Formats: sequence, C-alpha cells, structure tokens
Amino acid sequence: MVTLKDAKRIIEAAEKKAKEIGQPMNIAVADGGGNIVAHVRMDKAWIGSIDISQKKAFTSRAFDIATKDLATHSQSGGQFFGIHASNGGKIMIFAGGIPLKKNGEVVGAIGVSGGSGEQDHAVAEAGAAAF
Repeated sequence: MVTLKDAKRIIEAAEKKAKEIGQPMNIAVADGGGNIVAHVRMDKAWIGSIDISQKKAFTSRAFDIATKDLATHSQSGGQFFGIHASNGGKIMIFAGGIPLKKNGEVVGAIGVSGGSGEQDHAVAEAGAAAF
C-alpha cells in the first residue's frame, strides 16, 4: 500500500533530484489500483505534463513495468505495438514511470514528466528509491 505519507516522501526525493538537474517537473504517485495518491507541479513545470505524469504512474502500475521499458516493446513491429491506444488513451510510452515495490510486489507507481526522457526517468528513479 502507498500511503499519503509515502507519496509525500517519494515526491520530496523526486523534487530534490529535479532541482539538482535544473528541470521543473510534474510528479505523480499512484497506489496499487493506479489511482493518484498525490501530485505536485513544480514552479514553471509544463502544464501539459500534469496529465502525462499521472498517466505514466497509471501505466507503470497497470502493467508493472517502467514506461521506458514498455516504450522499447511498443515500437512498430514490437510485441506491444499499439498499446498506447488501450485503456481509453491512458497509456504513456515515454520514460518517466516506475513501479513501486514492497517485498518484491508492485504496490504503486511514480510518474514524472517535464523534461527529456532521461531526465524524467532519473527523477522518477530518485523518487522510487525513497520508497
């Protein structure tokens, strides 16, 4: 289970990393059902990335995979090609979503958007590490 207290700690660690790299981000944390527990839009982070960060968290939890890894398999000819059109368009195949695990079981996810794919993933990793 991902509590609000957990989500705040995860977001704080992710914000710290985003500040270190100088890129404002949207950071979303979802619970085991893919529902948003908490979201933060850092000052000057793109408004359009609010939705993307939340969908990255949903995607990571829905498929229990990092979105950067799902992206690799969803390219033309890949085994998951077209997956982004599933689930009412809620699937994001950009880097920045990471499942959150407790005792080896996925219990939630973090989704980050606002920079390059590498930046989004690095910030998400920092948040996930705080869990």
